[in-house]
This record gives sequence, C-alpha cells and structure tokens, in this order.
Amino acid sequence: MNEVTEKKKWFERVKMPHTYVILITILVIMTVLTHIIPAGQYQRVEDPVSGKMIVVPGSFEFVDIKAPGFFDIFLSLQRGYVDAANIMFLIIFAYGFVYMLVKNGTMDAALGTLVRLVGKKVQLMIPITMIVLGALSSTLGIFEEVYGLFPVFVGISVALGYDIVVGGAIVCLGVIIGYASGTFNPYTIGIAQDVAGVEMFSGLGLRVVILVVFELAAILYIMNYARKVKADPTKSIMYGVESEFVQRKSLDELTGAKMNTRQKICLLIFFATLGSLLYGTTQLGWYIDEIAAMFLMMMIFAGIASGYSATDICKTFIESTKAMVSSMLIVGFTRGILIVMKDGMISDTIVYYLVSLLSGASKYVSAYGMLFLQNIIKFFITGSSSQATITMPIMAPTAELIGLSKQIAVLAYQFGNGFADMFWPTSCALYCGLMGVPLNKWYKFITPFFGIVLVLEVIFMTIAVAIGYC
Repeated sequence: MNEVTEKKKWFERVKMPHTYVILITILVIMTVLTHIIPAGQYQRVEDPVSGKMIVVPGSFEFVDIKAPGFFDIFLSLQRGYVDAANIMFLIIFAYGFVYMLVKNGTMDAALGTLVRLVGKKVQLMIPITMIVLGALSSTLGIFEEVYGLFPVFVGISVALGYDIVVGGAIVCLGVIIGYASGTFNPYTIGIAQDVAGVEMFSGLGLRVVILVVFELAAILYIMNYARKVKADPTKSIMYGVESEFVQRKSLDELTGAKMNTRQKICLLIFFATLGSLLYGTTQLGWYIDEIAAMFLMMMIFAGIASGYSATDICKTFIESTKAMVSSMLIVGFTRGILIVMKDGMISDTIVYYLVSLLSGASKYVSAYGMLFLQNIIKFFITGSSSQATITMPIMAPTAELIGLSKQIAVLAYQFGNGFADMFWPTSCALYCGLMGVPLNKWYKFITPFFGIVLVLEVIFMTIAVAIGYC
C-alpha cells in the first residue's frame, strides 16, 4: 500500500513542461532530423479535375540541399511570426470584439436573459452547439471560419460556471469531428476521393455513422468534464492558472442582470457579426484577412454603441491585447516548426519511408498501418488538402495491391488527417492560442479523449475491412 501511495505521489509531482518548452523541444528535434533524414521530394502535376497539385506515384527522389543550421532555428521563428501574422491578428481582433462586449456588460446581460429562458438546462448549450458546428463542418467544410467563435464561447462558458477549456473544446472538438467525419466535406473527402479515383462522396452511410458516434463521444466527454468543474472548480485543469477570463458571475447574479438599450444594440451587433461571418465565408470567399477586419470593425461599432469615446475604445482594445499576447505568439512559434521542416525538405521523405513499411503486410495489418501512418504524417503536413494530394496518389494504389479498396485508403486518410488535429502540437497549438489555454494544459484535457478516438478509429477500420467497404 505504501509503495502504491509513493508511486501516486511521484506521478502527481510530475508536471508537463511549459508550452514554449514543448515547442522549443519540437523545433530543435525537427532541426536535428533535417540533418539525419535525407532531403527528398515527389514530382507533382496539376490534377485537371480539382486543379490541385498531386504527387506522381513512383517519382520520389533524393535531393541535395543545405539542412537548416543552429542560427536557422531562431530565423525560423522570425519567419514563422511573419508567415502567421494574419492568424495572430485575427486572434487579437476577435478577442478585442468579445472583450468589448464583456466590459460593457452586454455578455452578462445576454447570458442573464438566456438563463431566465432555459432555467437549469444551460448545459444543453454544449450538445446543441457541437451538433450545429459538426453538421456545418462535415457538409460545407467549415473550419477556419469558426476561429472567431473561440473567444465568444470561452466567455460564455466561464460566465455559466464552467472554465475556458469547456468553451474552447465545444468549438474545437465540434468542428474537428465534423470536418474529420466529412460526410460531404469538399476539402477532405471530396479531394481525397477524387485523387484516389473513387466516386465522389461514395460510402456515405458509414461516414454518417462515424459522425454520430464520434460526435456523441465528444459531447459526453465534454459534458462530463463540465459537470465536474461546475460542481468543484478545483477539478478544472486551469485551476490556479492565471487567465484573461478569471472573473465570472454565479447563475443567480446572471439571472438578475438586466439589459439596457445600449446593450441591446451591442447584442444586435454581435448577431450581425455572426451572420456576416457565415455569409462572408460561404458566399463571398472570405478568409482570415476579411474575418479579422470584420471583428476589428465590429469592435469599434460596439464601442460606439456603448457610448465610449474614441479614446475609451482605444484603451479598451489595448487592455484586451495584453491578455492575448501569450496565446498569439504560440501560433507564430508553431509556424516556425513547419518552416524548418519545409526548408529541410524532409516531409516527402518521411511519407516515402512510412509508406514503404506497408509492403507485404496482410489486409488488416495494412489497414491499421495506413491509419497509423496518416496520423503520423499529419504532424509533418498540417493542411488537409495537402495531405490528400501527397498521400492519396501513393496510398490508393498501395491499398489495391494489398487487396483493399481505395475507399479504405480514403478512410485511413480521413481519420489520420482529421482527428489528429486535436492532438499534434503543429495543429492544436493554434486552437490553444485562440482559446487561451496553455498547450500543456490542453494535453492534460485532450489526451484521454484522443485515446478513445484512436480506439474508435481502429474499430471502424476493422469494420471497413470486414464488410469490404467501397
């Protein structure tokens, strides 16, 4: 008994390193790997249907380049911050807008109205929001468009008695699971099936089941965590960690909050912002720059509606930026890691070596192998379309040679590309920055769920092979 207790105490003393320590370690490791893994590349041609550059199977060749050196570690960070400037300013402007609504009392008054309407059923916000986001991302491919919603739901979550992790996870997992399940997602399933030579959006039935099962698992996981935090705030993984959303009111205080005329106008601006976000991204082709500009504009409008002077609006904006600097800088840091890998030209080489491991394997082992490889490749290739155009021309014919359908190769890509977004730091560090959660704290929250996700992925891959999914 004493030995078990001592081991438990030792485990509790072990702490995850600071976010920047984790990222620096990864950056150094990637730089070292560029000196160990030979540089290489596949030839690429334009696909006449999708217009995307795709890999020519069997065209891999090693190339002779100068690998990044010690000074390039620091140079990559500078280049990363410049390259990720649009996303960094999106974080600043989006939070500035939300901060304005929090400071002028609009958020509390609106939540007070919501609490009075739904009573004790405020927890239904979690499944309703996740289902809506999952449906949008699964069908329309909505993803970057929700970046501005992170600070919104973080603020709502804290005001309702949860923590910032709950608010961030609602948006993050809701959209990631929908995007990964990809019932009609043109940016993942659409491209992958086109490149693999599979009928567009075929195999829909199994993907619908996948969407329902994974979304349900995520909802239950978040609701269970939210319930623990609400009952005992010390159960929060953010307990004792300074956050920009440290202030919160009880439900009783929110219920008593009344909305004045200025706050009603600000609430209308809030809904107009969400409507503009949806319309602009789906109909006008808006992307990061336009979304960031919209949040900046709406922040100014909200300040004017609040009766603030130009000086007050500027001071409020400056206050908001102080809280988000740490989160914003993480984004540029992770972009620096990707730049090192790109300069070292090791991504294609890693894909080449990993796919070679499937040679001679059985059907089930090959299916699991493709799933594993796509999860690993996601670390090195963060773009969903890029991963599809690089891996599918190789994976699809490999699957056929083994005796599997191309559809199963697409499914392995679908799982590995999509769900790994919540775990690999080259992807999830961005979401952590948007929600204001340190990367080490996010891992404490997400690791158990990612384990569940991996088990479900293996189960569905097994089913796919068993039924001859095609």
